[in-house]
Amino acid sequence: MSDPRLADLDVIILDYGAGNLRSVVRAVERVGAKPEVASVPAALDEADVVILPGVGAAADTMHNLRARQLVEPIHEYIAADRPFLGVCMGLQALMTVSLEGGEHPCLDVLEGQVVRLPEGRKIPHMGWNRVEQRRSTPLFDGIPDGAHFYFVHSYYCDMADPNDVVAIADYGADVTAVVERGRLAATQFHPEKSGAYGLRIYRNFLLEHSGNGGSR
Repeated sequence: MSDPRLADLDVIILDYGAGNLRSVVRAVERVGAKPEVASVPAALDEADVVILPGVGAAADTMHNLRARQLVEPIHEYIAADRPFLGVCMGLQALMTVSLEGGEHPCLDVLEGQVVRLPEGRKIPHMGWNRVEQRRSTPLFDGIPDGAHFYFVHSYYCDMADPNDVVAIADYGADVTAVVERGRLAATQFHPEKSGAYGLRIYRNFLLEHSGNGGSR
């Protein structure tokens, strides 16, 4: 899975206290990149790719991003259409507002709300689930439609613009599994916990934005 074309890519993984940071670092290393973990705004200046991982609640996530003065740099980075990958809470933090434990403003990059999974299924949604691809994207190169990925969440993104949704999972509702807009992508599942196909997500995203995306 390791691809030497990724060795010189400047990959920044943002550290704002999220618990899954090390597993994301290891996954990115396994596909051939040499990520740097950073928690200061200046780290985004020269980054080729920024990854925002995360577990936990939106309120804590936003508090920690503000405390590290990362909110405006993230806005500026994404507004410049530079490659950005969100993972789990890294997706939910991009939304307008989260209703988890009250109403909490998020980054408002993607319009919509983070809402609780519907009753009738075990919450949290924890484990493997089939992901249905809604449109073709380089992110899914080498990944069959219906492949399984690993989820851990109680809330999901209710997107205002369905065109941003490139994959869904069925869990009592059409759960937003992957979004993509321009050079921004984000997953509700954890690629770093999803075996070979999860590593492929990281590899595909990094390769697409490395300048070497034309030859897989």
